[in-house]
Order: sequence, then structure tokens, then C-alpha cells
Amino acid sequence: MPSIPSHAIVAVAIGTLFPRKQVTGKLLLLGGLCGMFPDFDTIGMWLGIPYESTFGHRGFMHSILFAIILSLTLAAIVRSRNKADTNYATIWLYLFLATLSHPLLDAMTSGGLGVAFFSPFSNERYFFPFRPIKVSHIGLSSFIKHNGIGVLKNEFLWLWVPSFVLIGIRCLVNNILLSRRKIV
Repeated sequence: MPSIPSHAIVAVAIGTLFPRKQVTGKLLLLGGLCGMFPDFDTIGMWLGIPYESTFGHRGFMHSILFAIILSLTLAAIVRSRNKADTNYATIWLYLFLATLSHPLLDAMTSGGLGVAFFSPFSNERYFFPFRPIKVSHIGLSSFIKHNGIGVLKNEFLWLWVPSFVLIGIRCLVNNILLSRRKIV
């Protein structure tokens, strides 16, 4: 898996593809949390749940179904609190893509057992053929012990730079649009 901060950065960058009025700063924050959320399944390791089981790491919480369920639930909560200016479909789509970005990135890493995209219907684990992202070890001490700096350098190249470029483009386009509105 990529490191937790990298999952959040990518999820926030995805939010820049949506209209600013619909995907606000608070929603970007929620999207960043959705990008990190699937790794809560690592708690199972301390509870004795085997990595390779349906509810082990990169199992159900990394599935497409889980991304749908989490994003539907959170979009309903967001919509119920902000009825006037929110579009449920846009909120759901952003939160779904933010959550789904996590297993997609994990499937591009150099380690682990793969991702159970179709859990609970199938526990088969998948990787993509293109796997440029170095796997990040679970837990801070293991991360440091197993070349955490090298992992972050790799993620900077493959995840952070493209994400920040996307965010920068969004800011530039917003500034151009704002300056045109002031002229008119």
C-alpha cells in the first residue's frame, strides 16, 4: 500500500476535478479521509484476522462494494446537512472515487497479496500489470525500518507530483475564471 498521507493527497486531487461549488473544502477533507479509510482493516491484524481472509487487509474494505456503501452513506449524511447547495450525485461520485482510489493505488504497489476488488463475492486478489509504487510497510516502526524514506521518495514521484500538478491546474483555472468575472 502507499502511505496514508499519499492516499489522502490523491483523494483530494480527485476532488479538484469537480465543480468547486459542489466539492467544497470540507468535502475535500472528507474525501481525503475516504481515501485513507480502507486501511482501517489493518486493525484486524491485531485482532488475529488473517491477512488473506475476506475481512483481512486489502479484503472487503478495499472492494468496489465497500467504496459504494461508504460513499452512499456519507453522501446521504452530507446531503441531509446541506440541503440547499449540494447535489447528491456529485457528492456521491466524488466520495466513491476518493474511496476507490485507495484500492486502485494498492493494486499498483510492489508488495502484499493484491486487492480483493470483488469481495465479498470473490476473495481473489489482484494487482495491475503496472506496479511502480513501492509498498509501504504497516506501522510506523516497520515503515522506518524498511526504507520509509525510499517509499516516500517513490510516492512523491508517482503520486504527489501528479496530484499537486492537478491541484495547481485547478487553482490556475479558478483564478483565470475569477479574473474574467471581475472584468465583465
